[in-house]
Amino acid sequence: MGKDELLNNPVLGIFFKTIDISVNRESKISAFRAFKKAGENLEKGMSLIIFPEGKIDDHYPPKLGEFKNGPFRLAIDKNIPLVPVSITNVWKINWDDGSKYGSKPGICDIYIHKPIDTSGLTDDDTDDLKNKVFKLIDSKLI
Repeated sequence: MGKDELLNNPVLGIFFKTIDISVNRESKISAFRAFKKAGENLEKGMSLIIFPEGKIDDHYPPKLGEFKNGPFRLAIDKNIPLVPVSITNVWKINWDDGSKYGSKPGICDIYIHKPIDTSGLTDDDTDDLKNKVFKLIDSKLI
């Protein structure tokens, strides 16, 4: 799932159109449709990657932004585990489009956390789940 502006990228657009779910972040209808499609894909057994902060921070170096509720509500509704992932240093290799700070080849350090079971959780647990995942991911970024 990603922002629909990626559809206009000459390289990423081809890849994005084939496997990703686009969402216009300015439209609640678009977000609803994207999450409905995401739910359908999950029911078919497909995996889903969501960046829950919903945007890239303009601060350099970046800080993890506040998470949106949608991904956590979806996991609870579909009763599927979450696998939080911390990508610790990609911003050092490619910041934004590379025009201001440049980009370079390199190795990204990725930490895959233990899955978090959502069985037995309700919509009332969304904020607690969101905060738990935020703390896990952020713990590896510091």
